[in-house]
Amino acid sequence: MLMSFILEIGMQWDFHSAGVFPRRFENLWGIFTIIFVHADWGHLANNIFSFIILSSCLYFFYKQIATKILLISYIFSGLILWTIGRENWHIGASGLIYSLAFFLFFSGIIRKHIPLIAISFIVALLYGNMVWHIFPWQLKDPISWEGHLAGGIIGFVLSIIFRNNGPQKPIKQWDEENEDEEEEDYVEEEDSDEMISENEAKSI
Repeated sequence: MLMSFILEIGMQWDFHSAGVFPRRFENLWGIFTIIFVHADWGHLANNIFSFIILSSCLYFFYKQIATKILLISYIFSGLILWTIGRENWHIGASGLIYSLAFFLFFSGIIRKHIPLIAISFIVALLYGNMVWHIFPWQLKDPISWEGHLAGGIIGFVLSIIFRNNGPQKPIKQWDEENEDEEEEDYVEEEDSDEMISENEAKSI
């Protein structure tokens, strides 16, 4: 993302046509290049910073399925945007970022595993205001809320599809050997009590 933006600025090129233009078949390939095109340094910095944090959490806590989640989010967030977006150029990695954020949040809640729930709350704390940007607030909103919505949909769907893959809440297992030993001790105690009662009866 950084290198493509530096190349664009340095060479005074315009990469906006590498974004997504919805329902234009000759631009369908843009779903693979959209994340490398940004409007300005602020747009780029926000996306890179968020991507580093969210992808690090993804690969640390969901390393078994992280690559699948990343690739599916990458492709299908762009594909949904291409389907539902306004007829204009859409650029940036926000769709991918929204997908990762929604996956991390909902996956932790669904799995009910304390470390993953903690990540859900951290994501909510850092990016909770993201939810407001999946809705159109202005008729000619310059922000691609459709890209945000597409990413959010994919992230939520993936959290459900992959709920049984990757880290899971540990199932508590009882130690059968200890239970057997406790039962044997209990039987021995009963036998000793019977012997004592018999001796007492004899003495009487």
